[in-house]
Amino acid sequence: MNDTRPAAAAAPAAAPPLRRVLTQATFEARTLLRNGEQLLVSVILPVLVLVGMATAPFLGIATDGVSRIDFAVPGVLALAVVSSSFTSQAIATAFDRRNGVLRLLATTPLGRGGLLAGKALAVLAVLVVQVAVLAAVAAGLGWTPDPAGFAPAGLALLFGTACFTALAMLLAGTVRAEGVLAVANLVWILLVVAGGLVVPPDRLGPLGPLAAVLPSGALGEAVRGALLGGALPTVPLLVLAAWTVAAALAAARWFRWH
Repeated sequence: MNDTRPAAAAAPAAAPPLRRVLTQATFEARTLLRNGEQLLVSVILPVLVLVGMATAPFLGIATDGVSRIDFAVPGVLALAVVSSSFTSQAIATAFDRRNGVLRLLATTPLGRGGLLAGKALAVLAVLVVQVAVLAAVAAGLGWTPDPAGFAPAGLALLFGTACFTALAMLLAGTVRAEGVLAVANLVWILLVVAGGLVVPPDRLGPLGPLAAVLPSGALGEAVRGALLGGALPTVPLLVLAAWTVAAALAAARWFRWH
């Protein structure tokens, strides 16, 4: 007797891993750029700091002979990295964890590794937007960079992005969302004022030695060395690398998905 029952339809296969990661990265980047608070922290505040440092007459800034806008741009680019890869990412990830989004996505074909890869690519996409906007505003204010510093500065920004993304994952995965919101914003303010980002550590008085070994101070010095000196300083890069490894290991050990 022949079996006349229709064959069961084959279940749709999951998309290839790379496509899943790119789709998640696109979603994360669009979410960050469409969120008013994230856009304020990632783009608008760095632009305001840049304009203020370059034009505000009441800010007495010693620039060692370079123009104020040339002096300000490296520090503000470093600040933009901290804004997007640490403050924004820590807050967004912490609330995703509290709302169960991370636990849900971890059970999909995307997986935990794909989710983290998507977040990392989204941060890089936002960084590209930040650099484009800040460079355009700086050019309008008379920024005249040395092209020899572009590649070293790009490498320093990538190191900084990796470091502060790892720190964001460590904070978001170990502290309650409301606590992350407060801590991430407070840290942003402290790093702007005394972290060596926009003001070099050697001009922070007694706080200078501490700022120099913080990831913020190392990132600021690395970008300043690249754009003002045309080369990537070794010591700040090593400090950033050490912080990146330590933060990544700690996040891998203590990050909680729910």
